[in-house]
Amino acid sequence: MKRLKFCGNGELQMEQVPDPVPGEGEVVIRTACSAICGSEMHAYRNEGMAEGNPGHEAVGTVVAVGAGVKELVPGQRVGASPVAGCGHCPACRAGKYTWCPEWRFYGSMHAEKFLAAANACRPLPDDLDWESGVLLTGDGFGVPYHTAQNVRIDQVKSVAIFGAGPIGLGNVIMQNHFKRKVFVVDLSAERLEMALRLGAVEGFQPQRCDVIDELKRRTGGNGVDLCIEAAGQPVTAKNCFAAVRRGGQVIFNGEQGEVPFSISEDFIRRDITATGSWFYHFCEFDAMYKLWKEGLAVDSLISHRFAFDDAPEAYRLFAAGKTAKVIVSYQGKEK
Repeated sequence: MKRLKFCGNGELQMEQVPDPVPGEGEVVIRTACSAICGSEMHAYRNEGMAEGNPGHEAVGTVVAVGAGVKELVPGQRVGASPVAGCGHCPACRAGKYTWCPEWRFYGSMHAEKFLAAANACRPLPDDLDWESGVLLTGDGFGVPYHTAQNVRIDQVKSVAIFGAGPIGLGNVIMQNHFKRKVFVVDLSAERLEMALRLGAVEGFQPQRCDVIDELKRRTGGNGVDLCIEAAGQPVTAKNCFAAVRRGGQVIFNGEQGEVPFSISEDFIRRDITATGSWFYHFCEFDAMYKLWKEGLAVDSLISHRFAFDDAPEAYRLFAAGKTAKVIVSYQGKEK
């Protein structure tokens, strides 16, 4: 089968590899479509990956099951979460695999077939199309939904989202659903334009204005109620604390390293709540699916669609900040 290989420095190749073989508790899925996540940019831009690829959002049809798998059968349409739990601990029994102390991560989903844990695969309802399915079972809508569930303060009327990549834009959709005034900050004019189309009231480029001053001017000098950090940059993390009001909340989506904070100035003396929000809980799918059934246009997050063989162009545009969510289709493999 064909699988995408990350060579580093912006180079991608198609490689021929053997079909995956499921181990105990695992399944093999023939890919219908996969989605590009911003977290893949590190491997794409920098050192690449020696084995496999960082793809972790995909849907498709089960073609093989490993020993002990009873809940899934070949021919079943599924979406695969890359985060799988042990299946036995209290967190797993609650459907919160990201809290499992023995959680495992499955990747290499940019391929004609991929391996997944059976207990992390969600059978897709017949009325759920592939593209909406990959958003609901992957980062695209899962992270924004989980982020919304992590809001810990009352009466949120204004939100500033720092970073307008796919996660940030998904947060625009989600926060706009709650009728909140959404501001977005990003370097890319194209992505800010996408944010406005998805429901943001205003967008700011930090290279063109003082973002903190602009946000405070539009909130009576107080700052916004909620800041969501979706860029994964120390400067945006610091700016979230500068832009949020007293008694407000900062939620972190963007992975990053150490960032210096003043516990007194940034937290204690302003009663700020800071919350980490990673991926989504497996048990949250039904609620997300219900929102989709009620008409929430999660697929409006998709800006570009590419065939699998055209993946290099898809990544080039994504890395340049010119896309929202990008879907890679494996036409001829699935209908």
